[in-house]
Amino acid sequence: MAPDGTAVLPGSATRTAPLPRWINAWAEFTASWYFAPLTGLALTIAALAELAPRSESPLSVAGGFAVAATLPLVWRQEYLRPVAAVALGAFAASLLTGQGLLITTTFAALYTLYALGRQLPRQSAGALAVGSLVTVAVVYFATTTLDEIPWPAPVVAVLAAIGLGDARRAVESAGRTEAAAEERNNETLTRLTAVQREQAVMRERARIARELHDVVAHSVSMIAVQAETAPYTMDDLSPEARAGYTEIAKTARDALVEMRRLLSVLRADAKPEPESQTAPQPRLDRLPDLIDQHRGAGGRVDLEVHGDPRALSTTVELSAYRIVQEALTNARRHAPGAEVHVDLTYLPDRLAVRVRDDGGDAPTMVFSRDPSTTRDDGGEPGGPNARHTGETRLQSAPSADSGGGHGLVGMRERATMLGGRFTAGPAVAGGFLVEAELPLSREGNPTRDPGSEAPPAHR
Repeated sequence: MAPDGTAVLPGSATRTAPLPRWINAWAEFTASWYFAPLTGLALTIAALAELAPRSESPLSVAGGFAVAATLPLVWRQEYLRPVAAVALGAFAASLLTGQGLLITTTFAALYTLYALGRQLPRQSAGALAVGSLVTVAVVYFATTTLDEIPWPAPVVAVLAAIGLGDARRAVESAGRTEAAAEERNNETLTRLTAVQREQAVMRERARIARELHDVVAHSVSMIAVQAETAPYTMDDLSPEARAGYTEIAKTARDALVEMRRLLSVLRADAKPEPESQTAPQPRLDRLPDLIDQHRGAGGRVDLEVHGDPRALSTTVELSAYRIVQEALTNARRHAPGAEVHVDLTYLPDRLAVRVRDDGGDAPTMVFSRDPSTTRDDGGEPGGPNARHTGETRLQSAPSADSGGGHGLVGMRERATMLGGRFTAGPAVAGGFLVEAELPLSREGNPTRDPGSEAPPAHR
């Protein structure tokens, strides 16, 4: 049933139901401003007409009581309690003075009791019922007006009028409570929808930021490394060529800085996307191509696979690929020329990824130059013979609050998103070590390795 009184039938067919339409029309009529004056005047005229066969004049005592018991009902919607006092008092006075019982005034009195029961609280309605019954008892004992009516009849009529009014009040109160609860539920659903929409936007921003960092930063850093190291690996370069390579490296570094600024905006207050929204891009079968790219950029890397290689879920293979890709990018960025060892170990319940570089000698430091870095030969910081160890790279890497790169953060998010473990830091034998364990099946909430709560640096 629709709110406008129409019955909604299956098949999107709408028809008007006659009974609810008339009920709604009557409810609108009773709520209108002219209903009370019309009914009050109608009752007054009916009471005077009822006196006519008795030869009672409207100016007589009986006529005065009849008018006093009915005419005040014209103002019952605005002043119910004063009107009820006058109407009920006039009706009781007419019975106590021995006036004849009129059907119209009796109906007016019972309707007044119903209206009071509908408006008064339950305790006040109970007191009104007791007072009305006492009045009926006094009339029976003091006068003979109601001798022809059995006493249970007025008792039942009084209790029924007040009880119906109290029941109507309870129904209306429950309806208002239900409407208020429904409104609160609607507001809650609206806020929940807004929160879910905002979370979806933040997850999408995090996904875009992660993929942009993993793909674009990897490629741009390769361009910068090759352009920066070209003058040291190629002989007989003209000054124009050297200047060109320098400009290419500078442009690539500026592009990385701008991209990181964009990522800091995209990743603001963003949460890692759920597993269902991880884009199935590269898998482990493309790892040899990644190794070749690193070698093409002048890096040294070897790959070892342990265990029984098998097809894993898209999410696990993508995360492992991205972790290796970011670790190789960091090795080129912070330790150019270092030898990198990549180990993949297939275990029954997880995939272990280990990437370690030896922090070897580098002809130059392409990214994040640190003025405090010293040369082994006493030259300028960052010179050709400077050895960049894991500690130096950690010092030169931007902090979490500096708006720098998100390499370690991204790798950690990928591991913990799957319920795995992640560690990164200087290796005992020198260089830098990245280790991750990716469970093959995700159960329960992600767990964090106690030693990985705070990354040593953001590379």
